[in-house]
Amino acid sequence: MPASIFLNVAVSGLLTGLVYGLMALRLSVIFGVVRVVNFAHGEMMTIAMYIAVALFSAYRLDPFAHAGADCGGPASPSAMSLQAGLINPFINRPEHTPIHAAGGSGDDHGQCAADSSSGPMHAACRRLMPMTASSSGPLIVDATKAVYAAVAAAAVATACLLFRYSLTGKAIRACADNYQGALVVGLDVTTALRADLRPRGRAASRAAGSVMVLLLDVTPALGPSYTLLAFVIVIVGGLGSMPGALLGGMLIGITEALAGLLFTPSAKSMFASACSVLVLLFRPQGILGKSAS
Repeated sequence: MPASIFLNVAVSGLLTGLVYGLMALRLSVIFGVVRVVNFAHGEMMTIAMYIAVALFSAYRLDPFAHAGADCGGPASPSAMSLQAGLINPFINRPEHTPIHAAGGSGDDHGQCAADSSSGPMHAACRRLMPMTASSSGPLIVDATKAVYAAVAAAAVATACLLFRYSLTGKAIRACADNYQGALVVGLDVTTALRADLRPRGRAASRAAGSVMVLLLDVTPALGPSYTLLAFVIVIVGGLGSMPGALLGGMLIGITEALAGLLFTPSAKSMFASACSVLVLLFRPQGILGKSAS
């Protein structure tokens, strides 16, 4: 098989992996800040994909425009109520306690909402102005994939900069590092966590859903598989690390693409899971994660 085929497949997987990283960002951020594992992650992204389809069907709104609005827009009322009812009560509790609540929210709320809004059939939308592929020597790049990969990388980079250099980001990191200490020095922990989890975490999930709908058709049952994929990505990159989510997404994207080429497309998930097992064996905290010790 010519080496150019491997190169093109790997580049395509890398671009898809950047979107995977944006998809997993919210899962990593929520755990990194409040130590809550969100098992409803994939279902929430599925609902965002249906919203993108509905806006495209009703108003011909380009999914890229929707993704941009999600990155800069406020949280939805459902997201705020979910945070108040599900996330906030577990901020200062042992890490294992929210598992059943988040898992039940994903299994029941996410799929039922998608079923009731659109039924069990596939739904899809496409860009109003399709882009053509561009080539450079043996390398052929899908221009649409390149654009949404750039959007994903820019969104993750912006989130990293905000957390590192803004006053709100520093307050959030202080609350995550030492909850009681943040209270002692007078930080408004509830406001800081709301500033993080609402506009940044959920905006990343909605933006990822708006872009992912360009990659594949959406069904109500899509959520659990992408929840699992997001967990694989953050395990590989490092749970709680935003750059790790991007790196894990790229590695999983390349792995899936090459596995589909060399073996069969149905083997992609198997090889992605194998990557997470290898990381757990040799570096349990993930590639960019920090050791608990």
